[in-house]
Amino acid sequence: MAMANAATDTKHCSVGEYFELEEYSEVRHEFYHGELFRMDGTTIRHNFIIDNVKDVLRTIFKPKGCLVVSETVRLEVVKDKYYSYPDIAFSCDNSNHDNEVTIRYPSLIVEVLSESTAANDRGFKWHHYKNIPSLQHYLLVSQHECLAELYSRTEKLEIWLYQSFAQLSDVVDFKHLGFQLAVAKIYDGISFDPQETVGISGEA
Repeated sequence: MAMANAATDTKHCSVGEYFELEEYSEVRHEFYHGELFRMDGTTIRHNFIIDNVKDVLRTIFKPKGCLVVSETVRLEVVKDKYYSYPDIAFSCDNSNHDNEVTIRYPSLIVEVLSESTAANDRGFKWHHYKNIPSLQHYLLVSQHECLAELYSRTEKLEIWLYQSFAQLSDVVDFKHLGFQLAVAKIYDGISFDPQETVGISGEA
């Protein structure tokens, strides 16, 4: 999910005021240098993809004490400056257990793309996410076609390797985390048949 196109209030607020607002607000907001951006709703297909990826991660890493959170848990991108709500954030850093509402030190961030958010997820968010020292992989998943795109940090920390996977038979290798994810698992239960109204296999 990405930042909305316009701030909900042009008046700037402090990061402390933002935290207080999020504690009681029924609507989530991202925060960037004092501006608030309301988070839009999602689709059934979007939620299916998140659940599919999250289930695989939790099966593998929950026994190891790692955190896998989605959508309603905010990410500290830049302390006191930028907070977002990625579709999935994954971390095995024990420091995350010190805060119940904010995850820090992510190893993997996943964003599910839509027509309205793709440019932001590829551009603005990626520009900031890649500067998080702990981040090893950034996965972008299309919800309108079979396509997963992976950015992986290289030995030269400022350089990232880009790979794309467009077949259900492909396997995404998260080499820094020591696991693989089949593209078929990402899209389990999802059909791209244009005749379907919702786009979920077996549902009209």
